[in-house]
Amino acid sequence: MNNTLIFALIAAFSVLELMVLGGVLFFYLRLRRSEAMLNALQGNQEALLARIEMNARLEREIVATFAQRQAELQNLDEKLEERARDLRRLLEQAEGISRSPQFLRELILNGKNKGLTSRQIARNSGLSVDEVELILAQEGE
Repeated sequence: MNNTLIFALIAAFSVLELMVLGGVLFFYLRLRRSEAMLNALQGNQEALLARIEMNARLEREIVATFAQRQAELQNLDEKLEERARDLRRLLEQAEGISRSPQFLRELILNGKNKGLTSRQIARNSGLSVDEVELILAQEGE
């Protein structure tokens, strides 16, 4: 019986060793699978970080371009305001010249020389018919 007991113990220990070996193999395979998933996650994380970095770079470029365009627009606005002031000044000068008595007199005389009536000259010059006739009478003297 001694032999049978020893044989039974050896068989039990062998089965136990096989079970431990199976457990070790099972945990080894799970470890390998977990390691593969971890590597995949790290790769995805690196790709995500690369995309975030690229987006941040593009955002910086957009902000820089926007700031540059804003500066250009401000410069153009200043030039446009300056041009508008110049045009207003020229318009005021032109209105002053067109309302000067000498210019109106020349306008009326040129209209008369072209054969226009007093009413047509008054409409063209913005004066009344009486004013046109008065100036014509003064020039006729």
